[in-house]
Amino acid sequence: MSEKLKVGILGGTGMVGQRFISLLENHPWFEVTTIAASPRSAGKTYAEAVGDRWKMTTPMPEAVKNIVVMNVNEVEKVASEVDFVFSAVDMTKEEIKKIEEDYAKTETPVVSNNSAHRWTPDVPMVVPEINPEHMKVIEFQRKRLGTTRGFVAVKPNCSIQSYAPVLTAWKEFEPYEVVATTYQAISGAGKTFRDWPEMEGNIIPYIGGEEEKSEKEPLRIWGEIKDGVIVPAASPVITCQCIRVPVLNGHTAAVFVKFRKKPTKEQLIEKLVQFKGVPQELQLPSAPKQFIQYLEEDNRPQVTLDVDYENGMGVSVGRIREDHVYDWKFVGLSHNTVRGAAGGAVLCAELLKAQGYITKK
Repeated sequence: MSEKLKVGILGGTGMVGQRFISLLENHPWFEVTTIAASPRSAGKTYAEAVGDRWKMTTPMPEAVKNIVVMNVNEVEKVASEVDFVFSAVDMTKEEIKKIEEDYAKTETPVVSNNSAHRWTPDVPMVVPEINPEHMKVIEFQRKRLGTTRGFVAVKPNCSIQSYAPVLTAWKEFEPYEVVATTYQAISGAGKTFRDWPEMEGNIIPYIGGEEEKSEKEPLRIWGEIKDGVIVPAASPVITCQCIRVPVLNGHTAAVFVKFRKKPTKEQLIEKLVQFKGVPQELQLPSAPKQFIQYLEEDNRPQVTLDVDYENGMGVSVGRIREDHVYDWKFVGLSHNTVRGAAGGAVLCAELLKAQGYITKK
């Protein structure tokens, strides 16, 4: 009998579900034993259900090929097979909210990649290096749901990973106004160039809902728990534009910052490279050893050279320079489907296990 926790992937046939499955291959703590998807995939083996739609660059793990896909809507049946689930379901926001809470009510923790619960006041939305203490809101959520073990936890949007950790590292200099433009990869839309050929050599200056998420979600991460809910921070004020670019993986951000306390370039770089959090202290399996790297070259970070830094779990920063309108500007890069999606959720689950929120049933 494996000592590993038994994991289910809800929405396991889609791109983020596939990323979960590839990241969890040979994971020291977690084992994918159950995959659930839409009724049309149910009853097929995972290999049959995915068919020619496997979008990862690494092959489908042998261990999952013959798992028979379950119907994600058969909540009790799926939940009875696992210790906890990752959620990457493709449904409407209201349907996702309901089904994730339904799983939680079976006393099954849900770690979600979806946006549906990011603004539910008692659901923690966590970047483990930044706000691990927000997991404490789970005890209030459990009271609301009437559970002793079940809960929902989420990770934030992929677009903020290339600048929110940077601004967190610079917190003591009191950033108060931020302008960010993100240049976002097509895999963020669950696509490859094969199924989105019109993106080749093209830029689309609109990604639905993304700018609001990019402006608001960092404030929730920097917020605090009051009276059993998470109250967002009031500053810094962030304004954002989000642009889809012809890149497969990797979101780049060009960012301008005003500070109340005026740091030097040397201080900014020092804070970045020294920045670490609970995942590094606990040496969680998916945690990058060096969370943020600073690249001195004028032409870095680059997607082709830097997107897989720390197995896609690290953030790359370059081009810190003074600005004549703002104080400082920089360019950040993060892997949108690893740190920004499935990998970020796996790290959240590792943190939840380390904190005692996820245990064997």
